[in-house]
Amino acid sequence: MTDRPPQSLFPLDNPYLEWMGVTFTGWSQGYAEMQLPVSAHFGNRTGRIHGGVICTLLDSVSGYAGLYVEPGEPPLRSLTLSLTTNFIGSGDGRLVVAKGYVERKGRNIYFTRAEAWLDGSLLLATAVGAFTYSLDQRAAA
Repeated sequence: MTDRPPQSLFPLDNPYLEWMGVTFTGWSQGYAEMQLPVSAHFGNRTGRIHGGVICTLLDSVSGYAGLYVEPGEPPLRSLTLSLTTNFIGSGDGRLVVAKGYVERKGRNIYFTRAEAWLDGSLLLATAVGAFTYSLDQRAAA
């Protein structure tokens, strides 16, 4: 076994998420999944994962859930219009898994829900969001 970080199954194309160590582990129409190993660098004053880190994961996985395209198609991009987060649990663990789902999709805007799980058993937070496709893509459609 090596200490190398896991590789993303899909390209993130996001320097901030790559810097954090996020890996993209699932992506299909209306769904995205990302993982982040827990690190002391992500802690708050209580030593637990900082809420901003969890919000970053929920925002990212929600956005990517609406951006899936078949291989070879031009990539889509989006901007967050709104993200409401509810913090539900807190704990110590090794891996945060975030799952995002598209609930409804229009021509320009899509709506999502997301969950962040610690070690697959503790629900840390949920979110609902609204996203718009970038103006460049809407003009081309």
